[in-house]
Amino acid sequence: MPKFVIVGVGNFGFYLAKSLSEEGKDVIAMDHNKERVQRVQEFCSYAVVGNATDKSILESVGIEKDDTAIVSLGDDISASVLVTLYLKDLDIQNIYVKIISEDHGRVLEKIGAREIIFPERDLAKKVAQTLSSPNVIDYLPLTGEYDIVEIAPPKDFIGKTLAELKLRNKYNISILAVRGLVPESITMNPGGSFILKDSDILIVLGKPDDIDKIKG
Repeated sequence: MPKFVIVGVGNFGFYLAKSLSEEGKDVIAMDHNKERVQRVQEFCSYAVVGNATDKSILESVGIEKDDTAIVSLGDDISASVLVTLYLKDLDIQNIYVKIISEDHGRVLEKIGAREIIFPERDLAKKVAQTLSSPNVIDYLPLTGEYDIVEIAPPKDFIGKTLAELKLRNKYNISILAVRGLVPESITMNPGGSFILKDSDILIVLGKPDDIDKIKG
């Protein structure tokens, strides 16, 4: 089974290790701080005290090509860059790096990070979406120009079929699923004859500007 190797177990790394462990994943953690390693070790199959900028220590945890590496080294930009380079040298393809700025992310993408993680930015966007649009239930920004948003349908959608609403033609958005609350249900890729109820939640895919057109 592929492993998840977390380099740096501050708050973000700790909760990531805990969540992955609770999902039944095999987690390896590394940090130069002994207390952090002791705190996280109950959620790991292997936790090691070591500085990942020493390539030999990084190799010693047994990371393999199909594993996923998550680099979370706080404000130490040079360390995150160096560790990412070492991981590429080890032929690791799935490299995720927590960043502290857009420029930091640009550098890491150029040297081979598969995905950058910017928690403060992404959380701020999610909170802003919730505060500015009360009918937005949840918000997931995708890489690129599209978002997936879970949204309560506007009042004028209720009682109409998806075919009548013509959401793709009018708004250029796609309905991925409808989540019913009463009774609880999920309808994937609903057809044109699906009638919306006031207890339904739409899960839509589209560009932010297009999704904004149907927000309350």
